[in-house]
Amino acid sequence: MYEKIRPLLFNLDPENSHALCAFFLRQIATLPLVQDLLASQYVLSDERLTQRVDSLSFSNPIGLSAGFDKNANMIKGLSTLGFGFLEVGTITHTAQSGNPKPRLFRFIQEESLQNAMGFNNDGVATILKRLQKVYPFALPIGVNIGKNKVITQSDSVKNYENAFKECIEVADYFVFNVSSPNTPNLRDLQNVEFIANLFKMARDYTNKPLYVKISPDMPRDDMFEVIESARKSGASGVIATNTSVDYSLLPNAKENGGISGRAIAGLCNDVFADIAREFFGKMTLIASGGIYDANEAYARLRMGASLLQVYTGLIYQGPSFAKELNDGILTLMQNDGFSHISEVIGVDAGKPRAKTSA
Repeated sequence: MYEKIRPLLFNLDPENSHALCAFFLRQIATLPLVQDLLASQYVLSDERLTQRVDSLSFSNPIGLSAGFDKNANMIKGLSTLGFGFLEVGTITHTAQSGNPKPRLFRFIQEESLQNAMGFNNDGVATILKRLQKVYPFALPIGVNIGKNKVITQSDSVKNYENAFKECIEVADYFVFNVSSPNTPNLRDLQNVEFIANLFKMARDYTNKPLYVKISPDMPRDDMFEVIESARKSGASGVIATNTSVDYSLLPNAKENGGISGRAIAGLCNDVFADIAREFFGKMTLIASGGIYDANEAYARLRMGASLLQVYTGLIYQGPSFAKELNDGILTLMQNDGFSHISEVIGVDAGKPRAKTSA
């Protein structure tokens, strides 16, 4: 069905198409009969995929990354699509409209997106009220937090703190986004001192899982130093990676915004493999970026990912995407003789590996 509907959606401006899908997930997918129908089609329950990560229970490893449900108003509808966890945001302390439009672009042949959204969101006060209505929820809920555009670099920790402390009681885990390319100078915060201060601040408030989301475009030595700083300062793990500004990876790319989807699969694979060699067994690793089929998902699990996050693949492959990934992972596990996902995670971590091409 989605193959028939997708051309109609793709005839719309990408943000208008997203708004239409959001309306369905908010207003239609939450109707009792529709909810049951969607769940019966898309939710896969299999004990072989269940696990506990950082004290949280996950029914499967496939999560929806931040960016799709920026304002936490689709949680109930999204829960019918088979995800093991959901992440809302990126949210900021005060509401902001984001960058000028157009700011979201499809590259259909490459199954990729390029976005220059700029943390457009309703602000923590409004989003908090929505989360209070649904939390605690059947699935783990994460909140992804960013910096307001108008805040100076010297006030950044306080800006993160003001948003973070409001949400502590309405989420299961938190992600600090210092790697979006769409807020000026945000990626400059990916430094050892700032990351240490950020996570030490957060640990003063909560023992819940805390993660840093990292850019794929950093030099490896700098990346490892930042991740190690986060680890020593209380981070539970790292999400690798955010979107890329390596525009050579995508024919006819725009000159601003971050690339996601199949075009960055090779880059994200290489970055994640390097991170896993350094940090597997020391902290939780969550793979994000360029996960477009079950083979790719399974490879990241074998590298050391405990959990996976998707977004662009959902846009191109539709509401069955999470179920298809989970089905494929189970098939690959069976082929390899694994009886539970815990046996898969990290079997390839630390092994020499040829670099993939973009």
